[in-house]
Amino acid sequence: MRRHGKLEYGGQAGPQRTCVGCRVRTAKSELLRLVRVEDHVVPDLRGRLSGRGASLHPAMSCLELAERRRAFPRAFRVPGPLDVSRVRAHLDREDHEMSCRTPS
Repeated sequence: MRRHGKLEYGGQAGPQRTCVGCRVRTAKSELLRLVRVEDHVVPDLRGRLSGRGASLHPAMSCLELAERRRAFPRAFRVPGPLDVSRVRAHLDREDHEMSCRTPS
């Protein structure tokens, strides 16, 4: 039986984060880190950008949930809406790459 809060490899506890879209707690390595740059939310692919971060599953459904719930202004602690077009473009590009790799 898998112990709660442990990763499958080696049974070592790893850092966990909560997806701002679906609110599911998952291993940090499975989530996409997002940061706010001015009024834009951008993906932090290397995990090195400074500032407060938010985590999101790399799925369009979680992005749409986060937008519907207005989770980004809360996560980044800013008033008003934020532009998520860069995150949407990144997820679209990733979905396109995945569909190109799978045989039809």
